[in-house]
Amino acid sequence: MAGDDVATFRKDLTEIINERQQVSYNELSDMAFSRGVEEARLKDCLSELERDKTIASRSSGGILTYYILNGADEIRKVLIVEDDRNINKLMALSIGKGFDVRQIYDGGEAIQAVRKDHPDLVVLDLMLPNKDGLDICQTIKSDPAIKDTIVIIVSAMDPTSNRFQGIKYGADYYIKKPFDPHEIRSLVTIFLKKKGKRFDPLIDLPDEERISSQLEHSIKQGGQYSIGTLKIAGLGTFAEKFDKRAAMAILRLVSQLLQDSVKSQSGNAFVGFLNTTDFVVAGPRDGLDRVVDEVKEEFSAVLPFIMQDAGYKQINLDVDALFESREAPKLYLTFTESEKEQLKERRNEVLRDKGVEPTVTPGSYSYSELQKIFGSDDLDVVITRDDTGVKLQVGKANTEKAAK
Repeated sequence: MAGDDVATFRKDLTEIINERQQVSYNELSDMAFSRGVEEARLKDCLSELERDKTIASRSSGGILTYYILNGADEIRKVLIVEDDRNINKLMALSIGKGFDVRQIYDGGEAIQAVRKDHPDLVVLDLMLPNKDGLDICQTIKSDPAIKDTIVIIVSAMDPTSNRFQGIKYGADYYIKKPFDPHEIRSLVTIFLKKKGKRFDPLIDLPDEERISSQLEHSIKQGGQYSIGTLKIAGLGTFAEKFDKRAAMAILRLVSQLLQDSVKSQSGNAFVGFLNTTDFVVAGPRDGLDRVVDEVKEEFSAVLPFIMQDAGYKQINLDVDALFESREAPKLYLTFTESEKEQLKERRNEVLRDKGVEPTVTPGSYSYSELQKIFGSDDLDVVITRDDTGVKLQVGKANTEKAAK
């Protein structure tokens, strides 16, 4: 491509990502192909836009997504709380230039530093001298003056219970050590500089357009490509018996477990969120089986801590008689593989309801249509979003209204 053509293509890329605010690499690749632009040139242009701080990228749910960044000159503040000086330094280097980064090494200094300097984001270790990270996170998120501070926990401590506790106390993300420097840099950048509504790792999983594309792709594939729904069974009952905050923490926990597991599959698996208790998971059968088994195993490991946190006392190691009270709500993950012919039938029914012939290549489906196609429309939990944030609604009447 000539210099002018490259500049025009870069400008077009920027305008497309700006208009959509977030775009997958596959969508950009299709656009480049339609214009006769080689993939190597596309990657070069995207890398240049990232270096210029025009865009940022993150792999989420098996999809590499590019986000448009806010062009404001305001320097955002980041506080790193990590007692290991070498790791603290690596975190600061990972975050890179363009931020006002302050580093402290003692948990006892953290809250005072947050109240004094009002950082926009805190990168927080859990195992700290004088005050542990969970206490710091809980204090930050329960104080009206500083509760909007974004908290990313980065810890080598056993995440079995700590991840759930951190999310429940309001942590915006949990990263296990050893960490990927690019993951910290991209999360900090997107949390603080993403244009538009605030980034949320739960609802910023691949959206209905990408789930729709994955649905169509899976229908065309043979039997070695699987798609289905991973459901948090019993979440509605749990939310009604306890509180919606704990139920939302469980949703966020499963979301992060899925995202971590999908990353280990080298991009060959996919996860999206249906705004209910269900996640869509897809990929080559062997890899998908590993994702489902891994997430189920980790969820089973954390479940006793969830129930103990809710007030149920474990009395033995017999899973069938795990808790003292018979009234303990049952929570478990279940995966239902979608039969391809049944998917086609439900999809065709949705298309006919829209007045579209099934022979026509469909566009994107709405969340309610996707829920129907995947057989996930018998709702008792629905996630809604507005300017005040993300909310969990429970009950047939509420969910039917929210789904419209």
